[in-house]
Amino acid sequence: MLSVQLQTYLAEMKISATELQQKQLVGFVEMLAKWNKAYNLTSVRDPEQMLIRHIMDSLAVSPYLEGQRFIDVGTGPGLPGIPLAIMNPDKQFVLLDSLGKRIRFQKQVQFELKINNITSVESRVEAYQPDDKFDGVLSRAFASIQDMLSWCHHLPTENGIYYALKGQLNQQELQQMPAGFSLVETIVLHVPKLDEQRHLLKIAKQ
Repeated sequence: MLSVQLQTYLAEMKISATELQQKQLVGFVEMLAKWNKAYNLTSVRDPEQMLIRHIMDSLAVSPYLEGQRFIDVGTGPGLPGIPLAIMNPDKQFVLLDSLGKRIRFQKQVQFELKINNITSVESRVEAYQPDDKFDGVLSRAFASIQDMLSWCHHLPTENGIYYALKGQLNQQELQQMPAGFSLVETIVLHVPKLDEQRHLLKIAKQ
């Protein structure tokens, strides 16, 4: 049932996925539903809702990613990082979270679904000092824009982009963007079966 729904939603979003990618996406939902009972990884309980609210919501960003190396900060169980990694096998994703149980889940997903382009790191964002900077810094329901930029300022390359996934836009939050950053683009995202606003903010260092 999930795989049929996935195909419908992918078609609606004009995203093409191989058979393997579809299997991995469905496998991720199934693992999330199973682990969620014990580990409480997400407040969404129903696998069909997970498909919409987590997988498709994450994949809506996929067409806008530029570059090769990405970090997903405050990734939780691996959102949007794992769905994006499945759909972009040519790109590398670091999944950063400070909770061990989430990292254990991600590593199990990586092992069982054979996803070779993710690295899970247990750390607070401020404490994580990577050797190589990132083309893109992703955050989904992680923090205010102000906090995201101040906590993650050390992560992108010189021309790297911050990708903030937001629901409704908060004009006050946008006006309080720290100095030295500019909003490059605001993209309205459409997620099948979701009657809520979704936006992608692309922010760059000035």
